[in-house]
Amino acid sequence: MTARTPETPGTPGTTGTVEPAVLTPDVVIVGAGPAGLTAAAELAPRLDGQVLVLDREREAGGIPRHSDHTGYGLRDLRRVMTGPAYARRLADAAVIAGAAVRTGATVTGWAGDRSLEVTSPQGRLRVDARAVVLATGARERPRPARKIPGDRPAGVYTTGHLQNLVHLHHGAPGTRAVVVGAELVSWSAVLTLREAGCRTVLMTTELPSPESYAAFNLPGRALLGVPVATRTRLTRIIGSGGTGSDGSGSGAGSGVGGHKRLEAVEIEDLATGRRRTVECDTLVLTGDWIPDHELARSAGLEIDPGTRGPLVDTALRTSRPGVFAAGNVLHPVDTADIAALDGRHVAGEVLAFLAGREPSPDGVRFVADAPFRWVAPGLLRPGDPAPARGRLLLWTDELVRVPRVVLRQDGRVLARRTVPWPASPGRVFRVPWSMVRSVDPHGGPVHVGLR
Repeated sequence: MTARTPETPGTPGTTGTVEPAVLTPDVVIVGAGPAGLTAAAELAPRLDGQVLVLDREREAGGIPRHSDHTGYGLRDLRRVMTGPAYARRLADAAVIAGAAVRTGATVTGWAGDRSLEVTSPQGRLRVDARAVVLATGARERPRPARKIPGDRPAGVYTTGHLQNLVHLHHGAPGTRAVVVGAELVSWSAVLTLREAGCRTVLMTTELPSPESYAAFNLPGRALLGVPVATRTRLTRIIGSGGTGSDGSGSGAGSGVGGHKRLEAVEIEDLATGRRRTVECDTLVLTGDWIPDHELARSAGLEIDPGTRGPLVDTALRTSRPGVFAAGNVLHPVDTADIAALDGRHVAGEVLAFLAGREPSPDGVRFVADAPFRWVAPGLLRPGDPAPARGRLLLWTDELVRVPRVVLRQDGRVLARRTVPWPASPGRVFRVPWSMVRSVDPHGGPVHVGLR
């Protein structure tokens, strides 16, 4: 990677425009989470030029660095680690492999097809790369995006905000918490609250059963003493000193709006319509993920209407040549180790692009039929590899305990299979790639659904 800082001529008494420094790596990766760091560690030793990783946070590692509980690294590293240890290991591996990792570097836009505008502590940069990998991840929707009525007190968080407060800034939430959602990340929030000395008095979900695995639900209820209310929705947030109901919200943890602190929440039983008030001083809104897709959208990349991330083929190419995407920006949201395996997968495809391999212009779309919301990757081209781990990834809006998956193309059934795991909201459903073998890559869209 080289850097050059053009000099701008000026005259005494005038102020010249300072041009940004220009970096020219072989590959620039946006996002230093599991997908981005793993891709960097795979690419750096295999390229003569530089691999540059950019991340807006102060430290590399992504979400795991402030998820201070175990369970990370099982599929990619074949070991179980805490989130911070996992994040450090991935960051160290990328640097040891020869990648340059710049933190505090925010990508603000595009200066060309594979050229990025960056703001960093060192000033403005322009990065002109031969290939770009978007590994920007996903985030939980905050209170304003969920349109929850009520007051706007302090004490309302997403899981990420809570973990940042507790694990990175050593702050304290309240003493009584309600957690909205019953996904894997919801139990992560419960563990963080417990570490901070805050008791979870209720977990709620609008679904008939919790979204996370029974292996988490049963110990969570028994060992952590967390009651789970199913078929229940949050209807109002109540703060001290008022009963406003503008529903506008102001962001997690905010204390604006004249309210000192969260006092309670109102919840509704969806079966009976009966409402009750639960006293609490902390509310954690978990799940309801959306990809960090701003860069993909500003580039004009084709967006998958289901995932709301960039549409990619099985090689993780986007609609712009030389721009790839990996991790939870594509499938919000899967586990960190699955995102890391995406990073490993995309590295080989980036190398193929740099070596001059051209993809087929033909391809067929995968379409998610109800109850599925999305399928990833969304495109299959002739001659391309199977996706990472040989799986199609889907998200369901309904619980189906014994799902029979059906693939259809051009009015005919390509494959049927009953899989031995449920299709459950709140977690990714995986379909073996072997079901896709009979797809005609020159035919019509392939519909993936349930019988």
